[in-house]
Amino acid sequence: MSDGAGKEIERLIELMSRLPGLGPRSARRAVLAMIQRRSMMLEPLAQALADVSATARECVECGNIGTSDVCAICADPRRDASLVCVVEDVSDLWAMERTAQFRGRYHVLGGVLSALDGTGPEELRLPRLVALAGAPEVREVILALGTTVDGQTTAHYIAEALAGCSVEVSSLAQGVPVGGELDYLDDGTISAALRARRVMG
Repeated sequence: MSDGAGKEIERLIELMSRLPGLGPRSARRAVLAMIQRRSMMLEPLAQALADVSATARECVECGNIGTSDVCAICADPRRDASLVCVVEDVSDLWAMERTAQFRGRYHVLGGVLSALDGTGPEELRLPRLVALAGAPEVREVILALGTTVDGQTTAHYIAEALAGCSVEVSSLAQGVPVGGELDYLDDGTISAALRARRVMG
């Protein structure tokens, strides 16, 4: 349905509405705000989009998204090459980096095993991970995958695939998040927290 705007504006609204977290209504508001602040928002955004479109690429080492063939993380000599954190997607890598707690390297799988979606081992970056785990400097592979059925299936598959490598395979602790209240948590989270309980003191 037309908003009464020109076809170019309608096209921009339609494209914006495809972004995660933005529906047609939110996209409409965002586009209107950008047009009304053209010099401050729309023109710089258009330039930034053009720049990213021309320079963004996948890191040949870990699968992160950056502006060079090797991302800033892989190129940083201060990172601990003995630790490799395996994540499902680039968004998970960026989430880990926001914590500033992990100083090792990453490996982006590009998804998880899913019979429903038809995603098998050949669709993921598993051969590269096995090769990486076999490198002499790598001593631990940390599986930072979701606690969904597919995520846990993938974690078990990777653990088995790396059984022949001389690396320790670990996974993130699961359970009650910091600041979480039991009443608001799902049963699976509470069960995982109970199983992962530790001695106090």
